[in-house]
Amino acid sequence: MTVHRSDAPGPLGDTPGSSDRSTTDPPPTAENGRSSSVDVAPAPATTATSDPSGDAAAGPYRPRRSRYDLFAALVYLAGAFLVAGRGWVDADGRLLGSRPNDQGFNEWMLAYAAHAVTHLENPFFTTLQNAPDGVNLMTNVGMQLPGLVLTPVTVLFGASVAYLLFITVNLVGTAYAWYHVLSRHVLRSRVAAFIGGLFCAFAPALVSHSNGHPHITAQWLVPFILWRVVRLARDGRVLRDGLVLGALLAAQFFIGLEILFLIALGCGMGVLGWLVVRPRQVLSAARPLLAGLAVAGLMVLLVGAYPLWMQFAGPQHRVGHPGNPDAYALKLGSYVAYATESVGGGPLSAKGLVANTTEQASFYGWPLLVLVLAVVLWRRREVLVRVLALVGLVSAVFSIGTTWTWGTRRTDVPAPFALFKDLPVFDSLVVSRFALITTVVVGVLLALAADRLLVVGRQRTPEARLVVGLGAAALLAALVPVAPTPLEATGRVPVPDFVTSGAWRDHVTPGRTLVPVPVNNMTSLYWSSAALAEFAVPQGYFLGPVSSTDATGRWGVDPRPTAALLTAVAEGERPPVVAPVEREQALADVRYWKADAVALPAAHPREAQLRIVLDALYGPGRRVDDVWLWDVRPYTR
Repeated sequence: MTVHRSDAPGPLGDTPGSSDRSTTDPPPTAENGRSSSVDVAPAPATTATSDPSGDAAAGPYRPRRSRYDLFAALVYLAGAFLVAGRGWVDADGRLLGSRPNDQGFNEWMLAYAAHAVTHLENPFFTTLQNAPDGVNLMTNVGMQLPGLVLTPVTVLFGASVAYLLFITVNLVGTAYAWYHVLSRHVLRSRVAAFIGGLFCAFAPALVSHSNGHPHITAQWLVPFILWRVVRLARDGRVLRDGLVLGALLAAQFFIGLEILFLIALGCGMGVLGWLVVRPRQVLSAARPLLAGLAVAGLMVLLVGAYPLWMQFAGPQHRVGHPGNPDAYALKLGSYVAYATESVGGGPLSAKGLVANTTEQASFYGWPLLVLVLAVVLWRRREVLVRVLALVGLVSAVFSIGTTWTWGTRRTDVPAPFALFKDLPVFDSLVVSRFALITTVVVGVLLALAADRLLVVGRQRTPEARLVVGLGAAALLAALVPVAPTPLEATGRVPVPDFVTSGAWRDHVTPGRTLVPVPVNNMTSLYWSSAALAEFAVPQGYFLGPVSSTDATGRWGVDPRPTAALLTAVAEGERPPVVAPVEREQALADVRYWKADAVALPAAHPREAQLRIVLDALYGPGRRVDDVWLWDVRPYTR
């Protein structure tokens, strides 16, 4: 193979793949075991010849489609269906994972995005949830770009199918994106790149977040963004590379701001680590890097000015995340345990180590931690390895929160994140998600180790074969226990035909409010999602401010008195008796909600008691399809 490399100094070494060696050392080649770390330019297609084995060629293969790329994509697709397959068995009748409310909220986000596209409405704020005050979508999860792309699927097949497709594609796309970037720009071996992509997408972090956080698992732009930052420091083509990076950052802005913030933090940690390891190189690369970042930042500001205003100053914006940040932090013991949805884990393996099943962002187990430490010690002379190790360690420490922990117990000893917890944006971050950065670090280190190991294997000596065999065995022993298992799926309460058939249109003007009974947060969202957010609903499932005068973040809103009354009757906590003052309040509440109708599913187990109450509040109702309906327009118009 003929290989063309850049001779310019790399951002993480004096020359591509450099380590702290004497200038008299031979250049990095497959034969001496020092392969390129970062700064490797792909060979032109006219001069490169792929190694049919796909293992540790003398340089990165030419950037073209091949059967190896297809094989990688198919394996990643199979892995994604392994994780999410139970949801696909019955998309409309099942909820995937252990956090059904999170899925319901994200289905509604996709339904509203389709509504906003087809009706040309504001994609960043709406009063169709939590009527009439509304929800600031930027201060929740955003997802405007995925919602836009998935609009045809949402309109044709429904929000539940769009959500499952989103979850599935996120895993495949993230894995393949890492494979693509690693194989074309970082490593010599496609096999090593395949391993890196496999871990970055199917580690416990992204599998656990597949329980209901598609905005977190949508990391398919992350490797491209990181590589473009490296290109800024390496090539010095400020305008072109800055614009490309800006376009990628702008796209990520509309996918998920939290991941974008973590990317920025990870890059900042990387630069600081590089400054510690190679200060002179950092200073020499600072000018093009800062100039390129300024171009990219300006582009993002131009595109995101209004959404940023909405996020930090718009209606229903919030400040901070509800509760103590340590409530969502990891315990140190989580790093040596196994996740609930890992082969080596189970229902109780993460107990006491993390808040819930979606935040299991570490959970590597002892074998993998020991292997990563061995990789860092083995390749410690490589600048990239040392920088990655520093970034991964700092991120792991931040993920444990404001105080140190021991086992499952939290101490009173301050931890480093205590210095940052009250800073803007940091106060809104779920602390455990710092470990998402550590997961990327581990994935890239494993890929680098596999790449170097395969270089050794090309020597084809008994000793080399033994080393490769031992390395492969260690890798399998470390990775098999963290391999994912299928997410559970549970049945969902059916949405009435009155909603799904569109019969509601004869009784509710689009944009006005339909009140489901009982007034339950998730019932509101499921009904609204089924109708693609054509009507408004009271309450909901979202993050918002405490009040119009207190922007402190909280979950949802307090129920109106009538909502609380109906819930109490539905749960058998009070008899179906209504006082005159409660009827007056009920009329005030439907006026507040701007409601056109109140609907009770005929199949509700306490239908008789609820009908008595609703008849007393709004007059006699009537049966329409599979609901009892009370027309409240005479009171609200």
